[in-house]
Formats: sequence, C-alpha cells, structure tokens
Amino acid sequence: MITHNIVPEHFFDKLSITSPQLSSREICELSTEFATWLKDAFIDNDIRDLLAARAFFVDAILQKLWCQHHLDEYQISLVAVGGYGRGELHPQSDVDILLLTQNDIDISLESKISNFITQLWDIKLDIGHSVRSIKECLKQAVKDVTVATNLMEMRQVAGNVSLTQQLLPLLNEDVFWTSEKFFIAKYQEQNKRHQQYRGAAYTLEPNLKANPGGLRDVQTIAWVAKRHFQADSLEELVEHGYLYPNELFELLEAQDYLWRMRFALHFVANRSENRLLFDYQTDVAKMMGFGDEGKAPVERMMKRFFRIIARVAELNTMLLQHFEQAIITKPEEKTTTIINDDFELVDKLINTRNDRIFMRPAKMIEMFLIIAQEPSTKGIHSHTLRLMRNARRRLISGLIDYAECRRIFMAIIRHPRGLGLAFNLMHKHSILSSYLPLWRSIVGQMQFDLFHAYSVDEHSYRVIKNLYQFSLKEHNHKFPLCSKIVQKIRKPEVLYLAGIFHDIAKGRGGDHAELGAIDALDFCLAHGLNKHDSNMVSWLVENHLLMSVTAQRRDISDENVIKTFGEIVRDEAHLNYLYCLTVADMRATNESLWNGWKANLLEDLYFNTLRAFRHGLEKPVEIRSKIRENQQQARDILNEISIDKEKVKGLWGEFSVDYFLRYAPEQIARHSQHIIDHDRSNPLVLISPKPYRGGTEVFIFTKEKSDTFARTVTFLGMKKLSIHDAKIITTKTGYTVNTFIVLDGRGKPLKENYHVEEICKALAERLSQDEVFDQPIISPSKHIKEFRVPSKVNFIKLHAKSRTMIEIIALDRPGLLSKIGQIFQREKINIHSAKITTFGEKADDVFTISTIDGNALTQQEKEALAEKLTQEID
Repeated sequence: MITHNIVPEHFFDKLSITSPQLSSREICELSTEFATWLKDAFIDNDIRDLLAARAFFVDAILQKLWCQHHLDEYQISLVAVGGYGRGELHPQSDVDILLLTQNDIDISLESKISNFITQLWDIKLDIGHSVRSIKECLKQAVKDVTVATNLMEMRQVAGNVSLTQQLLPLLNEDVFWTSEKFFIAKYQEQNKRHQQYRGAAYTLEPNLKANPGGLRDVQTIAWVAKRHFQADSLEELVEHGYLYPNELFELLEAQDYLWRMRFALHFVANRSENRLLFDYQTDVAKMMGFGDEGKAPVERMMKRFFRIIARVAELNTMLLQHFEQAIITKPEEKTTTIINDDFELVDKLINTRNDRIFMRPAKMIEMFLIIAQEPSTKGIHSHTLRLMRNARRRLISGLIDYAECRRIFMAIIRHPRGLGLAFNLMHKHSILSSYLPLWRSIVGQMQFDLFHAYSVDEHSYRVIKNLYQFSLKEHNHKFPLCSKIVQKIRKPEVLYLAGIFHDIAKGRGGDHAELGAIDALDFCLAHGLNKHDSNMVSWLVENHLLMSVTAQRRDISDENVIKTFGEIVRDEAHLNYLYCLTVADMRATNESLWNGWKANLLEDLYFNTLRAFRHGLEKPVEIRSKIRENQQQARDILNEISIDKEKVKGLWGEFSVDYFLRYAPEQIARHSQHIIDHDRSNPLVLISPKPYRGGTEVFIFTKEKSDTFARTVTFLGMKKLSIHDAKIITTKTGYTVNTFIVLDGRGKPLKENYHVEEICKALAERLSQDEVFDQPIISPSKHIKEFRVPSKVNFIKLHAKSRTMIEIIALDRPGLLSKIGQIFQREKINIHSAKITTFGEKADDVFTISTIDGNALTQQEKEALAEKLTQEID
C-alpha cells in the first residue's frame, strides 16, 4: 500500500467515497489544482514521495468513481499494474489498470465497466486497461513476458480483494515463468531495446526511459530480482548478497536523478514524453534548478545525466551477469582457462584469481592488455567488474602517473587488437577516464547543436573506432582508400592518439584544437614517443578540421586552393594521416549527415593534393595545357556520338576559359550536346541521370537574368532538395551556365524515378517567367528556434583579383539561400560559385562574387554588403 505523507488533506476530502458524487468537470478541476501543487512541490520534496503522491491521488479518483458506478457491488477487482502498480506515477504517465473477474462478465456489468472507462477518459486520465478473468490473465502472461511483468507488479486499488489474493500465488509458480525463462526473456528484451538505440547511450536527445543506462535498465534489474527472489524492492537484494550497500545507494541515487528529469520533462512537454528533445532541455534544466543563463544549465544537467547512465549501464551489466551465473549457469558447466598467476578466463570472461590484485593499479590496465592478447575473451566477469569498480574509486590520482601503467597503455594502443574489445571495455567502464584525467573532463560534455549527435567523449570514442576499422581487412570494401592507407603505415598508433586528443580540450574555452595539440605533445613525450611522432600527433590534433573545411568551403578545383592547403600539410605522410583522421571524424560526428558527396569531396582534395606534391607545389599546373586537355577529351566524347564539330566550335567560342577550367570533360561534353540543338528562347534544364561525385547535377542554360540563382534555389528548396555546390558562369553572348549539386532528404543522389522530367519542366517554366520574383523568408521550425546563431559575414582572401570571396554564417532555415540570392540581385552582385554547407542548425555558405562590371568589391562595397546581409537575414 502506498501513502501520501506530503499531500494536503483537502485534496482527498471530496474524493472520499462517503462524500457527494462528483461530475467529470469537478474531478478535472481538482486534478488541475493537484497538478499545480505537484509542480510547486517538485523543488523541495523527495521525488519518490511525489511519484507516490500522484499514484495515491489517482487511487482516490478511481476508488471514488468505482463506487459512483456501483462496481463495488460486483465480484470484480480493480488492480493497478505496471508503473502505476509500483506506485511510481509521473505527471503525465499512463495509468495502467486491470479489471480482474472470476468468470465471464454479463451484459449489465459490461455496460457499467464501459461507462466507468469512458468517464476516466472524460477526466483526461491516459488509461491503459484490460478486462480479464484469472484464467485469461495466466494464459496471456504465459505467452507474453510483458504481460507477465505487468502482473508481477499488480496492486489492489478497489473491488473484490479475494480475486487478487487468488491470482498472486499463481504468478509465483514455476508453471507461470521459471526464473531462468524469465531472465532470458528480459535479457533478450533489453538487448533488443539497446539495439534500437544502436547501443549508443550518449545521444544528445536521449530517451530517459528506453536509452541504454536509462530507467528501463534499472527496472530490468528489479524485475529479474523480483522473479528470482520474490523481492519487492532493490533493498532486498542487499539481504540476498547480490547487491552491496554502496551499489544500492548508487543505483537509487541514479534512479532518483532520472526520475526527477522525467518528472520535469512531463510538465515541460505537457504530455507523456520520455525523449529529452532540444525543445525541452532548457526548461527542464531550469525546473531542476540548474539555472536559466544560456546553454550552461543544459550542459551541466546533461553532463550529470550522461555520467549517471554510464553508472547505471555498468551496474546493469554486472548484476545481470551475476544473475545469469546464479540462475542459469550450472557449476559443472563452467570452463576455466588459467592465463597467468593473476588472471583466468571463466566461460570466456576475464576473471581475477586474487581479490586483492587491483591493490596494484597497474594490474587494472594490464587486464585490458590481456583482453587484447586473448582473442577468445568476450568480456569482464561480474566478480572482477565489482573489484575493478571498487579499486577505481580508491584511486587518488590518474593511472597515467604510474610509469608501468604508461608502458602498458601504449602496448594496448600498439596491439593489433588493442582498439577492439579492450578499448571498448576501457571506455565503457571508465578506465580511460581513470587513466587520463583530460578524458574525464570531456565525459558527458554536451555539444548543444543539431550537428553533433553525441557527447564529446562518445564522439571521440567513435572516431577511434572508425580509425581502428580502417586497419581491419574485413572493412576494406567500406573504406577502400582509408583502409589502404592505414594498413600500409608503420605507426597506426600515431593516428589513434590523434583520435583520442582531437577534441580533448572542448569545453575549456579557447581554441580546442590548439589547446589539444599542446596536451597531445605532452602526452606523447611522457609516453616515450620520439620527437617526430609526437610532433605528428600534435600537428594532426591542431589541424584536424583543416581538410573538412577546405573540402566543404573552398573550390578544390582551383590550383591556388590546393597549393595553399598543400603548403600547410607539407608532405604525403601528413596528408595520409590527416585524410584518415578527417574521414573518421566526419563520420563520427553525425552518421546521418555523412554522405557520398562529402566522401567524394575529401577524396578529390586528397588526390589533387597528392598530385600537387608529386608534381611539385612550386610548379603549379599550367592553365592553358589543362584547358586544352579538358577540351580535347570533351571533343573525343562528342565525336563518338557524332556531334557536328563546327557547331561545337561555335558554342565553345561563347564560353570563357573559366568554363573549361571548372568543369570536367564529361560535363563539358554533356552540356554541349544538349545546348547545341536547344531552342534558346526557353531555358534548358537537365538533371544528370547518374550521380556525380556522390550528388546529382542540375544543369541550367538560360538567358542571363539577375534573379536566376534566387529562383532556382527557391524552387529546389520547395522540392525538398538540399544544395551543396553551385557554379555560375556567364557566356560572352549573354547566357548563363549554372550547375547545382543536390541531394535528397536522406543525403543521397536522386533516384531514377524521382520525377526528373517534371522537375526539369517546372524549373524551366519558373525561370522563363517575367514577373518580379520576391520569395519571403520562411520562419524557422520550432526545433531550429531553440538555437541562436547570430548572422556573420566574413570576407576571405582570394588570389583572383577580379573576384571576392564571402562567407555567410546564419541560422539555417527554409528560404535562406533564396533570401541571400535576392540581396545579391538587388545589390547588383554577380555570383560565380557557391559552397553550401550546413552544420546542424548553422548554415555556413561561401560565395565567390563580383560587381556587375566583373570587378572585385572595394572595402566600402564589402562593408555595405555585409551590413545589408546581416540586417535582412536576421
């Protein structure tokens, strides 16, 4: 029976079964008043009391209505099940009830039950209900472990007590669910749930209930214990010796924190919500007392959350394995393999042979080296995990302070399997944090944006795992170039250490790449790396963003861009390491944002730079010879399909040399083939039938108009296509050649059945219209509005004297590109190229522009344009 120690008595005066009947409206008013009290009580009261208080309040409502509908006159029982049965009822949680009968119900009772349930809906209770006899309950529960679990938590609320008393003993019989069967079912259920979250506990919009390490993982421990020991609480596990008092305290502390978050989330979302979306995080943090000054409260709340779920996940792993060994594994079935005097494998789980072994801190690290050395190892034995947890707490300083630990750590990093299971377990069980205090500072560090999908430590861990995958031949088909490079380099540990340190300084303030480079250099020298390797790791950390920025924001077909990039990179060795680190980093930031277009950009930059190194950076490619080569190759393609040579010559005479530099021979041939026979009174629009560099090319040839760019980007945006690259070239005869690289909503090139002909026709019609085009900017979505991205305009140094490069950073939103295009149009600015990059909620677009006369902008013109852009975009 639950109590309501903290609830004012007046809430229950009207709900007494002896008081006058209440209408649905009166109960709704009382419920609203109670919800207000519950929210006000959140600050000063224990969360367990608040959950019990709501359950008790709902009990009182149900008991009142039970009598008002005269259901107390029948042989039927009202039973709370699930979370409501446990007396843990959050503000908007479902109220799960069972109406338990002895036999089938008659029409009269069925009508009363129907009216009762209808009124529960009328009073806005989110009811989940079932009407079953005792026999039906048992039949359903035997078939479905979820039904069985709900019944195990049943609690009498109203009605005939004898029915509940008849059912309860039957649920404890082995015919119902044996401990072994129940454990296996719940363990499989948990594994399946974890897989739905891709095993990632550290996503930035977690599900408080279902996430690995979340509330459901605590409940799974309790359910298994309840079935095996008939234990009604986690406290009873201490009596049975399965949980130590300090572990019980840790588990309850974690549960209370998660409960408080979920409780606040329900009030903020005003519905039964378990996903802590960005929309809610600021208000939840404020309600929980973390403050309301910008992002800092959310970061503090989430950092604690991530550390809490790591502890829950570890306790869950340890205790469920402990249960498995007690419930399922028979002593005679155990297989033990002695490794050395200190460790053994028990059923492929590493176990200590001496309970005092971790009194020597180096043994904690040595255990992970043994895991790498013993390929049959599947994990850590629960007994050893408990010893390790206790030893970890006793550490006064980081394990890095011990010379023996440093030697063993580098042995793990250098071992061919060191970054496999051994590193996974070091990360999962906080040994990496215990070894490296700098890593501990990024554990749970939030990145409050839509670009990063994980906390800093989880992202860094995934970078390292990506790098390790490159070393494994079974992944060659996924990452052929990275695999080829990593499997050839002599010292992959340089790459792994760069992965560990590349974001280690995030959250400290200042440039995290520069600060991390200093940390990396100190670490490498302290761990015995020579000066060359140490400098390489430090350089990689300092420049880990260089390649992604260059590929996504610069024109990598420009020899000057390649020369500048190559001068920073210096040689092939640095290029190889940087390329692999960049791919691993970009893929680990947000898997949903990695696509073939980005992969091809990086690969093109890699090969263009490699070619420049081998040719000599001081010897740039001769422009005239490159133009001649592109033209000849395009001519050969056109000759194969019998295109008139004189027509080709005439068309090419309209183009500036810039066109033949910026397009590949295949593109030049394709454009020429279609332009030659086209009626120029209408725009020509083509969509490439095959992907181009991981994207789809939209080609436009039309009479020059100042609003062509704005009209095109608006139209493509309406079709839910994202633009990543644009080139605009004006011919000598007053036409423009425009190409846009687009991807669909999944970040993929357009499929053949994407209504290509319809899109081409509709875009051509849009471009041929004469009326003034003015597309209003669309308000950002609610999701985006949670973020603040002040608009900024920067001008980037450019080698071309007749061009200006401008970078525009703004909050991403529908119609942003169109708005920028309109401003350029009004200010009489010509666009020559665009690199469109979105980092979550932030758009970072780079344009190469000139004045209407084809000149670079003066300083005065730059300032005026920057002011106009920031004013109108904001």
